[in-house]
Amino acid sequence: MTNKEELLNEIVRIEWDMFQNVPNIGGRALCQDDLKTFNIMRYSQGMSWSETTLESYLNDLQEAKREGRNLPTEKYARMMKSTSPLEYAQIEYLLPSLDPEVPTLIDRIVEIVLPWEEEISENFPYVRGRGRPIYSSEDRLGVASFETYLRAELATYSKKTLELYYQNVLELKLENINGDEVVLEYMVKQYGYNSLEEANERLKARA
Repeated sequence: MTNKEELLNEIVRIEWDMFQNVPNIGGRALCQDDLKTFNIMRYSQGMSWSETTLESYLNDLQEAKREGRNLPTEKYARMMKSTSPLEYAQIEYLLPSLDPEVPTLIDRIVEIVLPWEEEISENFPYVRGRGRPIYSSEDRLGVASFETYLRAELATYSKKTLELYYQNVLELKLENINGDEVVLEYMVKQYGYNSLEEANERLKARA
């Protein structure tokens, strides 16, 4: 097992433990009992990350545990700012305040990542069509876009992790690598496809 695999295994293990304790208004969600899907989704996300970024994020998770914080809970709460603003206004005071530089870092990351999603939507529409809408402008009650999810998750990272992640995605962009395509390629292979192209064609045939 490589160091990166070890890091991802530990990250996903801690995230899963936290995910088990995310409160849900309607009771326990079905996804909280789906370890296989959770593992695939969260492990895939880290495939485009550098080991240094993964190490920093693992430290974030470990520190959050020591402080009694649940990062997935914070993420879903922050998503409510766009999807359920009235409810969000009632819980906003419970969320940790952000470092003044964090919103700018998040904006810079989003500016790189959203075009990646647009490119995937153009090249692999049947695969991308099974995911969230791309933009926060498409949010509605009960449906959060990729952008809203991304911004909320990034807001749970430490400033150090965000800085490293920004450098990570910037380097990928400069190398003309679509980081989200790297993630999606790994993901579809976990579901038995040989490539994104194959997954897109097979999903197209089912449509």
